[in-house]
Amino acid sequence: MDLIEREITVTWRHQVHFTDEVFAPENSLLRDVIVGGGDRPPHKVFLVLDEALTHFGVDRMVMEYFGRHAEFLTLVRPPMIMEGGERCKNSYFHVSEIHSQIDRYHIDRHNYLICVGGGALLDMVGLAATTAHRGIRHIRIPTTTLSQDDSGVGVKNGVNAFGKKNFIGSFCPPFAVINDSALLRTLPERELRCGFVEAVKVACIRDAAFFDSMENDAEALSNFAAEPMKRLIRRCAELHMDHIATSGDPFEMGSARPLDFGHWAAHKLEQISEYKIRHGEAVAIGIALDVIYAMKKGFLAETAGERILALLLTLGFALFAPELTHTSSEGELLVIEGLNEFREHLGGELTITLLREIGHGFEVHEMDLPLVIESLKELEHRFR
Repeated sequence: MDLIEREITVTWRHQVHFTDEVFAPENSLLRDVIVGGGDRPPHKVFLVLDEALTHFGVDRMVMEYFGRHAEFLTLVRPPMIMEGGERCKNSYFHVSEIHSQIDRYHIDRHNYLICVGGGALLDMVGLAATTAHRGIRHIRIPTTTLSQDDSGVGVKNGVNAFGKKNFIGSFCPPFAVINDSALLRTLPERELRCGFVEAVKVACIRDAAFFDSMENDAEALSNFAAEPMKRLIRRCAELHMDHIATSGDPFEMGSARPLDFGHWAAHKLEQISEYKIRHGEAVAIGIALDVIYAMKKGFLAETAGERILALLLTLGFALFAPELTHTSSEGELLVIEGLNEFREHLGGELTITLLREIGHGFEVHEMDLPLVIESLKELEHRFR
């Protein structure tokens, strides 16, 4: 037997910037981020824009911005307008569309692909960026609370396939993330609210003081007050970045996904509803289910569990959906299949994050199915 073995270490720089009105001509942040990447100007840029933003003139603002900064930046074509939302992740065809434009305009590994949109579009465009030329520079400009405080600041890209969420995907940190608070003003209330739940999630498992602050701000957040929202987004993004940088497993090579508290049921619930239930709405229900389960199991004190449920309700989330009761032709609850799919997605060993107290998550490797079903019934009884 003969063997050559080496340890390979790769260092990534992960940067998230916060600004207001990123495409205002006098705002130099985007230009400076690109110029700071080295190489000689002008820098070639291909930009994908969420279709919903055209109703607010963002496509026009992009053209004006690149016109103002033409000495440094070359927009190779007008923004490519694409549909956002989960539907854009349900076909690999959209990835191929972006690849064809990368090829047509000769975007290489020293040029930039920018995506301006919500989390689903960022996921899909990110996959195109990481697979073209084995990875080109990708800048994310998230436009929803959910993507600004959670998915958009992460390192995951993907599309759905075979009825499973994110079956095809990659791990790769973007070149940069730019969170623009002004873009949140384009959102309806339903989309604004969805991002709050990821902050509740990460506070529950990592930061009790952050949970306390959200309780104090709950009424203001439910009315979408600007400053509490900025605080929530920044702290949530910071906690996610800390996890990526310090957990020792940023690309999830192991079987644990501690930041997926409440997600095993949420992913399946999205699928059952044919994505009519938004990701944030599904996660709120998934957290409520796991909180009730943890209380019934004796892991979590009732007072702590009720605080979590009360915060979710105050923030405006429904904690039950009829899809939770949908069954297969054999009479089995479809949502329970989420446990097996979660196990498969993690690589074989089921690992679920639960709570011992607010701010302290821990992992279990099996779930008591009769108790899960009992928890589902209580959820229906209390919140239907």
